[in-house]
Amino acid sequence: MKRKLLISLFISLFLIFFAYQAIQNVNPENRVTETEWVSFEEAFLLAAMDNKYLLIDIYEIGCKFCRAMEREVYPSDPVVALMDRFYVPVRLDGRSKDLITFLGEAMTEEEFALKMGVTAYPYTVVMRPDGSVVDSQRGYMDSFTFTRWLRSLISG
Repeated sequence: MKRKLLISLFISLFLIFFAYQAIQNVNPENRVTETEWVSFEEAFLLAAMDNKYLLIDIYEIGCKFCRAMEREVYPSDPVVALMDRFYVPVRLDGRSKDLITFLGEAMTEEEFALKMGVTAYPYTVVMRPDGSVVDSQRGYMDSFTFTRWLRSLISG
C-alpha cells in the first residue's frame, strides 16, 4: 500500500514538473496574434507597394457581431497569417463622420460605407489598390469561414 502511494506521488511530481517546464517554454510575447490595422489612405499606398489586396472591415460601434469578429476572428492564427501575407487591413466606422479620401474624392466613413452598399454590420470589403472591389461579405463569419473566404480570393 505504501509502495503504491510512493509511486503515485513520484509520478504526480514528475508530471507536474514537466508540465511546469512546458508552460515556461511557451513565449506568447513572440507570437503575433493581432491584425495590424492601418489608416485608409495609407492602406492604398501599402497595397500598391506590396502588391496586396485591401481588406476593409466596416463596423458599427455597439454591434455585437463586429465585436465578436474583433475578439474571435481577427486574432486567430490563420487569419493573422493570411492578412499579413496577402492583405492590408483597414477598419472604418460605418457611422462615423470622419473624413477619408477615396479615389480622389473626400467623403465621410459613413458615405464610403453607403457607397460600398453596406446594409448591415459587420461588412467586409476586399479591394485592389486601384479601388476596384474584388468581393464583399455582410455579417459575421467565424474564423474558419473567414479564412476560407480570404483564401478563395487570393487563389481565384
